[in-house]
Amino acid sequence: MQPIDPSLLTERENYKFLTGSIIPRPIAFVTTLAEDGTVNAAPFSYFSIVSADPPLISLAIQRKDGELKDTARNIRAKKEFVVHSVDKGIVRGVNQTAANLPANESEIALTHFTPIESTCVAVPAIFEAKVRMECRLEKVIEITNNDQVTADLVIGRIVQYHIEEELYSNGRIDPHGLNAVSRLAGINYAEIGTLFPIDRPL
Repeated sequence: MQPIDPSLLTERENYKFLTGSIIPRPIAFVTTLAEDGTVNAAPFSYFSIVSADPPLISLAIQRKDGELKDTARNIRAKKEFVVHSVDKGIVRGVNQTAANLPANESEIALTHFTPIESTCVAVPAIFEAKVRMECRLEKVIEITNNDQVTADLVIGRIVQYHIEEELYSNGRIDPHGLNAVSRLAGINYAEIGTLFPIDRPL
């Protein structure tokens, strides 16, 4: 094994090591609402479950030169957002929303996605996503390095689920029907491969 001290690596070198080794990563396609009513949309792969009781998820949103990204700024201001699962049918459109646009321009305009009203939050959702989760902000944890804030760890409480009816049966989601994709390193994505069961120890 080759030992590597992360403190001796640059931010980009650490990024490449982490995104190349922590794979596959689920993708959160997030919509938020700006103060002027612009619907912001962006994908994030620093994304995970925090808790089922209550249902909490986390998004780590990196800053650039200490500046908040639109998604983090909007979540802080409105305290609401919507997370969508990313499947193979929408992943190319989701990728388009990673473009750097001014805060008053909606990334959805770069896609063929259809904004729709949410049930419990004011933030619009995306019709084409097979699963979406309406969230309210639980808390934001600022991540610092050398006294500079480098990321915002957002914890969101899910207040409403939406799922395509044929995907959900007896409390379980059909992974083949969902056809979710995950993020790898660089420009690479992956589909779910062969599924195999392993019994948990008693």
